[in-house]
Amino acid sequence: MIEFLFLDLDDTILDFHKAERIAIGKTIREFGVEPTEAVLNRYHLINKAHWEKLERGEITRAEVLVNRFAALFEELGVAVNATACARAYEENLAIGHYFLPGAEEAVKSLGRKYRLYLASNGTATVQHGRLTSAGLYPYFEQVFISEEIGFNKPSREYFEACFAKIPGFDPARAVMVGDSLTSDILGGKNAGLTTVWVNPEGKECGEIRPDYEIRSLSELEGLLERL
Repeated sequence: MIEFLFLDLDDTILDFHKAERIAIGKTIREFGVEPTEAVLNRYHLINKAHWEKLERGEITRAEVLVNRFAALFEELGVAVNATACARAYEENLAIGHYFLPGAEEAVKSLGRKYRLYLASNGTATVQHGRLTSAGLYPYFEQVFISEEIGFNKPSREYFEACFAKIPGFDPARAVMVGDSLTSDILGGKNAGLTTVWVNPEGKECGEIRPDYEIRSLSELEGLLERL
């Protein structure tokens, strides 16, 4: 029987893509760059590539936060202070939240049946701001943010550090749920957890194969009842 439930935050509970586009648009406009659709799409791809490098241990978190802007501005051929832009972006991103369809209700319902833990690779100040804005803290026994833990998903060290903080933890009764194959699903598998991939677009999973797959968090409770 499942008792412990680890949930990712971005694009599992909250719509990070929407929050990102709003925050990045506001930020780069403050620095004199027009946030056209092409620019926003290019930033998204650059940002994704930098976080994947972090997951592979190729760069540091500090490098991700600044270098993604440096790379964007270099491509655009504009002279902008990437460090100052990174700080402004985090401030803008930490304000407000946008739930994915059915996610808020799902978290509330799951919290009545399971021991919930948030597992995020996001920046601590940003994630704490968004969790507060969304009113999510009451539903989680603990919040595990990689910047505070000292390790990143998908490393086994990240999950072991989380496990050590949970009284009576049993990995055989635990599930990792998230939208990222390379972070959430691979990390859960590395740690010996059952994995559930949130895949709203029905993408192919490739080499990293989750144990189960759902289209939205609203389907999770029904799945868990069958396990």
